[in-house]
Amino acid sequence: MHRNMHDTFRPMYWKGGRLHLLDQRLLPHEEHWLAYDNAFSVAEAIRDMVVRGAPAIGITAAYAVVLAARDAWRRAGEAWREAIEPALQALAAARPTAVNLFWALDRLRGRFAGITGDPEPALLEEARALHEEDIAANRRMGALGAELIGSVAGVLTHCNTGSLATGGFGTALGVVRTLWQRGQVGTVYADETRPWLQGSRLTAWELVQDGIPVTLVVEGAAASLLGSGRVQWVVVGADRIAANGDVANKVGTCNLAVLARHFGARFMVVAPTSTIDPQAKDGSAIPIETRAPAEVLGCAGRAVAPEGAGAWNPAFDVTPAQLVDAIVTERGVVERPAERGGVASLL
Repeated sequence: MHRNMHDTFRPMYWKGGRLHLLDQRLLPHEEHWLAYDNAFSVAEAIRDMVVRGAPAIGITAAYAVVLAARDAWRRAGEAWREAIEPALQALAAARPTAVNLFWALDRLRGRFAGITGDPEPALLEEARALHEEDIAANRRMGALGAELIGSVAGVLTHCNTGSLATGGFGTALGVVRTLWQRGQVGTVYADETRPWLQGSRLTAWELVQDGIPVTLVVEGAAASLLGSGRVQWVVVGADRIAANGDVANKVGTCNLAVLARHFGARFMVVAPTSTIDPQAKDGSAIPIETRAPAEVLGCAGRAVAPEGAGAWNPAFDVTPAQLVDAIVTERGVVERPAERGGVASLL
């Protein structure tokens, strides 16, 4: 894999017959790698946020299929296709909103019919190809997004959409990386992204790792920041994009789109075409994961709310296409998707 000074690490790799994942729950304080040789354990890792970010979840699931196939072959021989199904179902149930998960499982499943004998080599080849293609797509999106933005004083991003959330380089953060490499951005701002603090723990960590200065803001400061004129573009990723251009992304994204429209900044979504769900007519058809109230009621294992308080904890929200100025994919760009009938031209 080609890397440079602003692109120095990957969140997963395959070695010694096992899948290795950087435990993102421990960042930025500890860099700890976990090794997996069982698909059900990988499904737990996806659900428990060891790995997160729609593209990274998809790649991780692809490697997990390899582990599942190895186990099914050992247990059932030529009947491995039937024996693998429980593992595939467990992986599919791990995170319901990230459509890349299902896309990756379908792609690996598509190789089943042509395999004779041990399925592991062919499926590992497919998983590795998917991983490499993701990185190449991210670089393409980085270039397309940077060309559309041009030179700006500041950009604001939300959650984590960089190397940690993908196979490498990143989607929205890939655009930021490209802007920085070209000297086209003055200041990169990142939302903290509560309650998991992906912006402060992960985005800030990887930008610092790659020598890109970053300024953190709490979500509540976004209006003041955008109103100050210091930010010309909000650049975010996506976990699922509906056919009409509605976008599901980390909760808080819709807030930024509303604020950007009000204060005259532009709003860009950067995601691979595997994130587009043509079966979802609009955002109302996208399942939104609701996570445990404890994530909101506490922080780092310590309560921050009084006992007896409740919490509503949606992991994602939907940004209407009318608030999106551009959707950038590896296949091209759709500006003002609401006016252009959605994203069909990208499929």
